[in-house]
Amino acid sequence: MRDSLFIKAAFSDSTERPPVWMMRQAGRFMPEYWEIKNKYSFLEMCKTPELAADVTMLPVDLLDIDAAILFSDILVTGEAMGGDLSFTQGVGPKFANPVRTQADIDNLQTNVGDKLQYVADAIKVIQQRLNGRIPLIGFAGAPFTVMSYLVEGGSSKDFKLTKLMLHNHPEMAHQLLSKIATVTADYLNLQIAAGVNAVQIFDSWAQALSWDDYTEFSHRYIVEIISKLNRKDIPVISFCKGSSVFAPLMAEAKPDVISIDWNVDLLDIKNRLPKGIAVQGNLDPHILYADKKVIKERIHRLFERMRGENGFIFNLGHGIMPDIPFDNVKYAVEVIKEYRY
Repeated sequence: MRDSLFIKAAFSDSTERPPVWMMRQAGRFMPEYWEIKNKYSFLEMCKTPELAADVTMLPVDLLDIDAAILFSDILVTGEAMGGDLSFTQGVGPKFANPVRTQADIDNLQTNVGDKLQYVADAIKVIQQRLNGRIPLIGFAGAPFTVMSYLVEGGSSKDFKLTKLMLHNHPEMAHQLLSKIATVTADYLNLQIAAGVNAVQIFDSWAQALSWDDYTEFSHRYIVEIISKLNRKDIPVISFCKGSSVFAPLMAEAKPDVISIDWNVDLLDIKNRLPKGIAVQGNLDPHILYADKKVIKERIHRLFERMRGENGFIFNLGHGIMPDIPFDNVKYAVEVIKEYRY
């Protein structure tokens, strides 16, 4: 896999064109996803290795992208630790037993590798199906993001309860984050041992935090996790919503790649990062709703801006939305794959 376009770009080697994969690429914008989803619950899909492999392979077979990403969810670690997790159509994830007291934190388990074995099993099935075609990316949710779901009991617009814990009971917040960080590092190493070729850490809600709170309650735990990874030949990608602000700090955790949102000029942010850190991004996913000529023009504009730069992986600034036309996504991938520097 070291010679694949994606791994070369992740390690800042030169490539003839930028590799492409997209966050949420095996998702709800594909009719084939719904054919599976209408038969099984979301957690069944995650926990059944053959089904997880089926969904992981959809964008590989239908879009011909340069890297696959494991089909799973960032909250499987929270569930393994003791969270009572469910997913409801139109509502999203819910934890029926939110974590709000010292006793709740004390009750969370950290030795949970056996409960996540289904992910390792899925990775093995996926790698058999990929058969060396392209790399497979594993992933985990970052501690702050997983914490926010555990504390709020689900999705939140303002993270009020989470921030109250950070500000009124910082010592409790650190105990909770420390437990999640331990599980997350073990979980990513489990994925690496099972055969993934790269890993990404998703801090989906980091933009809710001020600079000081991000530094204390998110960044320090990502530093800890990355320091514990068995990362020989395995590039580590760090993603957060808010990376256009936090990227220089994110670099201090020593990832190989930082995934950048669409609120910043990609070349400008790359030039502010230490040499040898690749960037991933950063097309606004809403562009994929637009006319094809606009899609092509915006992709080419980004590529021309990054011309001559090693260490550039094309991606969106965040995930594909469920109602983006599949044909537009396919067209975008074709435009990218035809491009040459």
